[in-house]
Amino acid sequence: MSTDHAPLKHLMPGWFATVMGWSGLALAWHRATPALGDMAAGISLVAGAIALLVFALLAAALLLRWQRHHAAVREDLQHPVRHAFFAAIPISALLLITLAVAHFGPGVPGLGALWLIASVAQFAVTLWVLSRWLRATAAAGPAAWNWGGITPALFIPIVGNVLAPLAGIPLGYGAWAAAQFGLGLLFWPVVMVLVIVRFGQAGMLPERLLPTLFIFVAPPAVIGVAVLQLGAPAPLAWMLWGMAAFLALWAATLTRRITDQPFGIPHWGMSFPLAALAVLSLRLSDTPEGRWLAVPSLALLALASLVILGLTLATVRGLRAGTLLVPEGPPVIPIKTQTSAA
Repeated sequence: MSTDHAPLKHLMPGWFATVMGWSGLALAWHRATPALGDMAAGISLVAGAIALLVFALLAAALLLRWQRHHAAVREDLQHPVRHAFFAAIPISALLLITLAVAHFGPGVPGLGALWLIASVAQFAVTLWVLSRWLRATAAAGPAAWNWGGITPALFIPIVGNVLAPLAGIPLGYGAWAAAQFGLGLLFWPVVMVLVIVRFGQAGMLPERLLPTLFIFVAPPAVIGVAVLQLGAPAPLAWMLWGMAAFLALWAATLTRRITDQPFGIPHWGMSFPLAALAVLSLRLSDTPEGRWLAVPSLALLALASLVILGLTLATVRGLRAGTLLVPEGPPVIPIKTQTSAA
């Protein structure tokens, strides 16, 4: 069989969004334990086991891909959009470790070392992604910005850094976790502004990338949970919840266009943000001023669960039908330069 049609060749790092989705859902169900009891804890363990299994399978497959398809991996590393998805690998590891801490406590042998490795890897990937963007911008000059490369995917490395306090503090790495959180907090509004300006300069995202608009929700939702872990006052978390809830509704206004698209891995961009918003909502519903959020937060948990189950079934069907691990097709990056009309 020609390597151009080898499914493994097209296993891009964006597939780790499936691990992020299931890990986020596991954390959301764990957060629902006070309201729903042992059933929620059991569902969380099942979802976490699925996430761990998928992570192991993808890690093995990507290693095999590196051995058999070097050129495809290099192409992903150089791609203006896909390169940011490499950050989903250490993020997935951080989420799984966070889930382990939530269920089994920070005393599990080796968990701290694993978290530190994943955290440093996340820091390094963030530095690489942002340095790559900085070098490209400096080389292109102000009149030739590649706005097509500015997409919500740039939020992925940012989210990985603001996750740090969730497990870093209980594992005893509070100072480093706070420093890494600060990195994400710095670049979140920067990337937000860049993406919005990109919409004005180069137009809306290509249709098949529209599901990634939900990634807007992830930074404020995760930051909201993290600031509570860091001991910040509740009003700050409520501000972030308001941002995340609005951004979720904003992205949802394009639901019809998103569901009209043929299913692809970009649809998994909806999964983790919805789960993260459910986690923050459930956390705030435990506060005296947030009791009104108890029912809506459980409804949001149900919505995230249904979306992730639907995405999983669509992924299984796509793998069986051979419609997923295929060449990407025409470039999704629109070319729009600011050349003179003359």
